[in-house]
Amino acid sequence: MYYNHHSVKPRGVASARKSIKNLKEGKVLNKTELVAAIAAKAGISKKDADAALSAFADSIIAEIKKGGKVQIVGFGTFEARKRAARTGINPQTKEQIKIAASTVPAFKAGKAFKDAVK
Repeated sequence: MYYNHHSVKPRGVASARKSIKNLKEGKVLNKTELVAAIAAKAGISKKDADAALSAFADSIIAEIKKGGKVQIVGFGTFEARKRAARTGINPQTKEQIKIAASTVPAFKAGKAFKDAVK
């Protein structure tokens, strides 16, 4: 059978099925498995799915770095949150240590996402 560079080759079908099975069973997916699952569901090549996933992540990171928020209705909201400086305890020495203020990425699931997980 001949495949041109635009067609989806069948050699990744088994791994895509495994990824979808793992997703349904609640197992942790790595990036490769997630890309295979996206490719299978969307009917695109793994290369295109990887490019789309990378663009998605890069776009979110860029917006959050600028101080913005990314809200995907039904899915959730990505944002940066500030953590205040605080005092902690070193568990080995039991001495108090100062923990500096920081900015951390955060995700809040949307209603549709929460309802789907229930």
